[in-house]
Formats: sequence, structure tokens, C-alpha cells
Amino acid sequence: MDVFTITIPSSSSSSSTWMDSRIWSRLPQRLLERVIAFLPPPAFFRSRCVCKRWYALLFSDSFLEMHLSLSPRLHWFIFFINKTPLPTAVYNNNNNLTTRANNDSTVACQGFILDPRDNTWYRHVFNLIPPGFSPVSSSGGLIAWVSDHAAEKNLILYNPLSRAIAQLPQTQRPRLYPTVGLAVGHSSLNVVVAGDDMISPFAVKNLTTECFHADAGGFFSMWDITCPLPRLCSLESGRMVFVSGKHYCMNYSPFSVLAYDGSANEWWKIQAPMRRFLRSPSLLECRGKLVLVAAVEKNKLNVPKSVRMWGLQSCGRTWVEVERMPQELYEQFAEAEGGRGFECVGNGDFIVMTICGSDAVLLFDFYRKGWNWVPPCPFAPGPGLRGFAYEPRLATPALGLLHPSSLSF
Repeated sequence: MDVFTITIPSSSSSSSTWMDSRIWSRLPQRLLERVIAFLPPPAFFRSRCVCKRWYALLFSDSFLEMHLSLSPRLHWFIFFINKTPLPTAVYNNNNNLTTRANNDSTVACQGFILDPRDNTWYRHVFNLIPPGFSPVSSSGGLIAWVSDHAAEKNLILYNPLSRAIAQLPQTQRPRLYPTVGLAVGHSSLNVVVAGDDMISPFAVKNLTTECFHADAGGFFSMWDITCPLPRLCSLESGRMVFVSGKHYCMNYSPFSVLAYDGSANEWWKIQAPMRRFLRSPSLLECRGKLVLVAAVEKNKLNVPKSVRMWGLQSCGRTWVEVERMPQELYEQFAEAEGGRGFECVGNGDFIVMTICGSDAVLLFDFYRKGWNWVPPCPFAPGPGLRGFAYEPRLATPALGLLHPSSLSF
């Protein structure tokens, strides 16, 4: 079964000139594989139906190595139906803190992949992910899943295209719903788990950070309790963004940005722009920069309500406004949102905005400076999409760092 379920846009087929099949049959295999390496994932998986040799390319180390070096980077997004509310803390008859599942554990989780270039949707069923896990982060073609139960956390890393899967060792500290950051390189893997420490069966606080690191240089670090989180911090969103070697997440009440440098083992706070007037702030990576997106509501001043974007400057302390939603579009967006809140995710030139409890998705293209509403996902069973940046990759060698014997290239 192919990884993708494909929806074909309704458009008239254009006439094209077909290349003589005899030319293809005479191409050297290495050259033919080089051509196939440039195919986008949906076309590649369709091509596997041609013959056994093409079908086996997904398992060929030489082809996958070529694909990693030649294939263009695709800045896509993957959405999941949000579990609302988040895992709920309840007490059983023994007065022990547990979590109550709010989804049907017998139904396999589905992900809905968006190609923002042509607004095409694909569906992937995560059959290999066990019940009781939720997606929390993504990087380098991998999706990170964390266990929902209130205890020491189990994390799973999964590549939707190759279906490669690996589980990390269990964290040291029991936590409820921590904030998780993931940074995956070609030969490195870094995971950060912060906050929601269960200091007793009756209390949860944001106290500690745990880090897991592995790289091809032979360095393999199990979960280490690193520097404590800043005092009085609140990590309600559960999201981290990795930009230029640092992890960032939103701090609430009042709004600010928390930054973590793993190499220096240090947390610090960055003041958010217009923090007294922000609503639904989100941090995201766009074009290699950290961007903060939020609604601005200054009722007592002569400033129109809007959705604005700020970029963090190279000094790491100041923000500059880089974009503002057109007022006419903002009025449409505000009517659709209805004060329920929204989330934003960035990837490459694109930013998507999802409205809480809705299937509406608004897309912004930084390069073309264009806004458009994405057609509704035809596969989603209901509203409440939660998005993540996703870069489709046929191979993720970093997973081999967790199983050194399986690392082929």
C-alpha cells in the first residue's frame, strides 16, 4: 500500500508529447535513478508500480544516499486532529494521578499532509504508532510522539515515508504534558523535554529540562537533567521551535519568549513585542528566522485590531515587525475565528494558521506576499486541526544513531 492517499484536482488534462520508450530503456541505471531522485514523494511512490527494480529503490542505500543529496527540499505541513482538551488529570480510587484518554484508542491515528505549492492534501495512517501517544514536534522528516500518561515519558520518532520508527529511552522525571523540542540533522539528533514536572501526585510545576543527544561522531548522551527553567515560567502551548542552534518556546502570564542554548546549558527570557496586547501568540521558524505571530488588540488606543508578525533580530533581544495581515482579510479571519484562538506554524516561505475547533487553514507565502484560504482537507473526519512543519524525506539516517548497526550511510 502506498504511503499517500492522493486527491486529484479537477482540471482538464493538457496534451503532452511522450518520450520514446526506447530512449528510457537505454538509459544507464545510475542515470535513471538520478532522474527518479528528483521526483516529489507522491510521484516517486506512483513510479514504484512500474517494475520490481523501481519498487526496490526505497530499500537501496545507494539510491537513498543520492536522494538525500539531490532531491529538492520540500516545505510541507502535516496536521492531526487535536485532542481537545489535552490529556486530563484525574485521580483514581487510590488518590494517584492518572490521565483520562479522550480519543478512541482502537482507531489508528491519521495525519493530513498539505503541499502548500498547489494546495494538495494527502493522507497517511500511522498504524505503527501505539495508542496513548500524541504528536508533539517534527524535524528533518521525523515526527516525534510522546506518551500521554502522567509518568516518565516515552518518545517515538517516526518517518511517515519510509515507515522507519525508533523509540528513545524513557525520561528520568515524571511529567504530565511537557514541552518537547526536536532538532534532526543528517548525522545528529537532539531532543529537549521541559516542564510539567510532577513534584507530587497533586502538583505540577515547570522546573527542569532533560536533553537527549546523539551524533555520528560517537557522542551518545542519555537523558540528562540540565539547567533549571527560569522562575515563574508557564509553558502552556507544548511547542518548541529550533532556530540557529537554539530552542525557543512561548512563556505565558505575562507573554515572553524562553530561549534555550543546549551547548551553553542556559535558559533566558526575551521580552515579547507589545506583550500587553497580544492574543494567541505563536513562535515559528520561517526562512531560517524566528518569527512571532499574534493578534494585536489595543482597545483603548486608536490602533486597529490586526494579526502581525515580528522577526527576532540577530542580536537575539529585539523584534522588528515584518508583516501585517491586510485589514479586509483580518475582518474575515476574525469572524471565522470568533475569539476561539488560533495557532501558526512556519516552514520555508510558508506560514499556516489554524483556528481552534475549525478545519479552516489560512496560508501566507512570504516570498510572494500572498494570502489565501486553503481548500478544506477532504480526508479530515472533523474540525480541530493541529499543524506541524514537515519536510518529506525517503530516508532519515539520524534514526540509525539510535540503532548503530542499522546505519548504512
